[in-house]
Amino acid sequence: MAHINLHHPSIYPHVCLTKITNLSVKNGSDVILSNVNLEIRCGELTAIVGRNGAGKTTFLRALLDEIPHTGEITYDHGVSASGRKIVTHKKPKFGYVPQKLAIAPGSPVSVSDLVLSCVSNYPVWLPRRKKDILRVEKILSATNTQALADRRAGDLSGGEIQRVMLALAIYPLPDILILDEPVSGVDRNGLKDFYDLVSRLRHDYDITILLVSHDLDLIAEKADRVVFIDHGIAAEGTPDDVYSDPKFMETFGRIHINS
Repeated sequence: MAHINLHHPSIYPHVCLTKITNLSVKNGSDVILSNVNLEIRCGELTAIVGRNGAGKTTFLRALLDEIPHTGEITYDHGVSASGRKIVTHKKPKFGYVPQKLAIAPGSPVSVSDLVLSCVSNYPVWLPRRKKDILRVEKILSATNTQALADRRAGDLSGGEIQRVMLALAIYPLPDILILDEPVSGVDRNGLKDFYDLVSRLRHDYDITILLVSHDLDLIAEKADRVVFIDHGIAAEGTPDDVYSDPKFMETFGRIHINS
């Protein structure tokens, strides 16, 4: 795959550290998450794992400030000219790729229409302007999907549509990219291509990437850190650290990690 080229201006100073302190979420008297303490660094791919119902999506929604929660989330935006760290509570720019995109079967919407509807107010039924065509090409080039522009979105494979969604999520380049089980139902080759692409994003652009996934073998290969959630943090560290933790093995069994 060719080198990723996002064609975006620098966003530095960007979020270089997300610090989560005593994050808790309740639903009535039910505790969904309890006292989550975590530091997430830019330039790292952090995988969030856990059984269904353990609080992974709740954690993401709390981070996005979509649900009530207690505790504190702060963002370190780098170093000022005086050498002091810049810490703010202001929400950074998030990019988000969901589990799947719902497209009605037989829909005539093209990938180009989909992209333009997300980034422009220009009516998609009007003739394409040259600048629209160039803008779509630029956005899709980030994930090497520009050849899909004229295809019907409903005809794409799971891996193809997720790469299109990833291109939209990183335009413009976010501080924090959240991937919520983004390759559910994608075949093995598509899975590996997607993980390779995401892995290169964090290296090339020093952004923070949070990935919720059940693909434990690929996580072991690509992730810098793993956070095992079971209504709180049951274990966190390198893939080797977490996969050898007794609580993790009790839930998932022994996962072989290729050396």
